[in-house]
Amino acid sequence: MKQVLALLAFAACACAWAAEPAVKPDLSKGQSIVTQICAACHGLDGNSTGPANPKLAGQIPDYLQKQLTNYRAEQGKKAERENPVMSGMAASLSPEDMRSVAAYYGRQQPKPGAAKNKDTLALGQKIWRAGDAAKGLPACAACHGATGAGVPVQYPRLAGQFVEYTEAQLKAFRSGERANDANKVMRAVAVKMNDLDIRAVADYAAGMH
Repeated sequence: MKQVLALLAFAACACAWAAEPAVKPDLSKGQSIVTQICAACHGLDGNSTGPANPKLAGQIPDYLQKQLTNYRAEQGKKAERENPVMSGMAASLSPEDMRSVAAYYGRQQPKPGAAKNKDTLALGQKIWRAGDAAKGLPACAACHGATGAGVPVQYPRLAGQFVEYTEAQLKAFRSGERANDANKVMRAVAVKMNDLDIRAVADYAAGMH
């Protein structure tokens, strides 16, 4: 029942986001902003070369726009997603800028990643495809898709993402350090995962494409 309620809540959130007036992104402006601000860490084509900075190529634009919005502190309130570097970057962007950057990166071709640990592939595949009923852990594929392509707006593409980055985010959700997931969906999932589960899933997702 909890999973059903969570999915209904997500649907309501997604519908509310989709109901906002559509503004066509300016891809040329998005590329210009990326060149000046984002490329140093995430790459001009969104294929970052270091695991500290996630790959953004092929990411769902609505998801990227939401994350950029969440990095901003508004009217004295803390940012929903706290990160000193990204908060500084996002502060200089208007909503239209964010939409254009997100659309630009979303159209780039992601370079495939690779799983690194064959010993955990079976566990990662099991959790991704079926979850773990004994722990009450749902399948990752239910929200992120069978191929890891993600589902707008809340659930990002994870296929090919750096193992280290995905692992760090899952641990941040588990500890509550990251808390910008709608209706605490990811926090409720991650708290049921131990370090081995997290590492196995992150490694398995890295090899998906």
